[in-house]
Amino acid sequence: MKKEKTIKFVRDAYGKIAKGQRGCCGSTCGTDAKEFAKSIGYSEKDLKAIPVEANLALSCGNPIALAGLKKGEIVLDLGAGAGFDCFLAASNVGPEGKVIGVDMTPEMIEKARDNAGRSKVKNVEFRLGEIENLPLTDNSVDVAISNCVINLSADKQRVFQEIYRVLKPGGRIAVSDMALLKKLPEKVEKSMEAYAGCIAGAILVDEYKKIVEKAGFRNVKVAKKGYSLHSGVYTEDPIIPGNFKKGESLQDYVVSICVEGHK
Repeated sequence: MKKEKTIKFVRDAYGKIAKGQRGCCGSTCGTDAKEFAKSIGYSEKDLKAIPVEANLALSCGNPIALAGLKKGEIVLDLGAGAGFDCFLAASNVGPEGKVIGVDMTPEMIEKARDNAGRSKVKNVEFRLGEIENLPLTDNSVDVAISNCVINLSADKQRVFQEIYRVLKPGGRIAVSDMALLKKLPEKVEKSMEAYAGCIAGAILVDEYKKIVEKAGFRNVKVAKKGYSLHSGVYTEDPIIPGNFKKGESLQDYVVSICVEGHK
């Protein structure tokens, strides 16, 4: 896939999701989105700290639970979407802390800012930008989180290099993402819908860990967290189910992972 074409397709797809013109993850919205969030590790208490409109069911795990956020910390969320994890992080770091959400989709940034305004959350900021070129200064954040987003990047090595750059010495990462257990069938791998659906852009679990370590992170841990067809998938491409071997399904290829590491 050509990089520019892929970026445009992904941006357009998520812009439509932000405007309600395209189905969310697994077509879950509203009450279903709340139940989906609970199924991947968010508690009822967590969800009370998050505006309902911010939950677009685009997650594949709970990086906040992994991050161990402390009062006063500065947190970066890569691919913040409508602000789902940002608002929970803002609650955890308190008014003395700050959360910065970065997203490349203008419609998502607009929605996130609207959610912040309506909810009167003061310690969160949303910036338009690409995660391969983060609009932040060096050594400026304590924690970087991301949820089902880095798989969408065509240059994952660059993403983790950028994360390393903006983290303070001793800073840490807490990432939930999708990865592969084995190589996808060719037609699925080439599907643009599968790419936007957090499938075709995913890389092998072992390769993921190597990329993070190559960026300079230490004490890197990558844990498989299991996978359901709901998690991270909102693909509308009908070719996908018909391109697996007999007896196989998407779960045999794709898994959600949690990634930890320190600068």
